[in-house]
Amino acid sequence: MPVKPGQQDVINQNQLMVFPQEKRAKAQKIWVKRYRTEVAASVSSVLSTFCAFPLDSVKTRMQTYKYNNFTDCVRHTYQTERFRGFFRGVAAPLASVTLVRTISFSVYQRSKYTYAAWFERNFGIDPLVHVNTAGTYPTLSTIACFGAAGATAGSFITLVACPFELTKLSAQVSVLMAARKQTSLSEPIGTTNVASSYQNKGTFKTAMNIVKHRGVAGLYSGFNLHLLRDTLGTAIYFMTYESSKQLLTTYTGNRSPTNPFAVVVAGGFCGIASWALIVRSHPLTQLV
Repeated sequence: MPVKPGQQDVINQNQLMVFPQEKRAKAQKIWVKRYRTEVAASVSSVLSTFCAFPLDSVKTRMQTYKYNNFTDCVRHTYQTERFRGFFRGVAAPLASVTLVRTISFSVYQRSKYTYAAWFERNFGIDPLVHVNTAGTYPTLSTIACFGAAGATAGSFITLVACPFELTKLSAQVSVLMAARKQTSLSEPIGTTNVASSYQNKGTFKTAMNIVKHRGVAGLYSGFNLHLLRDTLGTAIYFMTYESSKQLLTTYTGNRSPTNPFAVVVAGGFCGIASWALIVRSHPLTQLV
């Protein structure tokens, strides 16, 4: 059927509109596939940090000050600061944890392949091929590979995470710290004003106060402990995750190393292991 005059122009215009959309969609798919680790880490970090922050805040308060129990800490926080107290300092970890975990997973992925290549060159064994083979179990080479990659990622992110961690902890206990200083008669003269300056401050103002009283280096108080904690903690985290996932995949008879059940359960195991075996350092004590 012959095309009427002007009809061809309409067809060409429609094609021009369709092709750019298809190209954009294709480009987006390529981008998401290429950076899927970073995207997944960012989204999961925001959700997990916001949901778990009240518990983290209570934990910090119980470690820093004396409470009878968990319930007593929650009740006291609500009575003195209301719901806002449970989320005091949340901005710092929302930014830092998202950034840190994105960097951490990126560094881990690249380090994992680097160490696997080293194992293959020197020992003739590729840990990644072994761990992705159905019916296999963790070996010394796979544990060492994942542990080394995790330690590399943990040590790499400490420079970024340390200032945010200190700011978060300072904001979480700022009201308690100010109250304690105001009621203490044994402290040196002048410390009350310093402590009080942290009371009811937001995340940014808390960071500025730290810089004001201790300089930029104050943001890195406790850096050595932070480096040790993150290096060991991240190594344990990824060793436990990869090994648990491999074991669960083998025991359940599932041939896919990324089956949802193994991924979810292994994620829970690695979180418990890294928190149970590593005592969190608190550079906040150096601030007082």
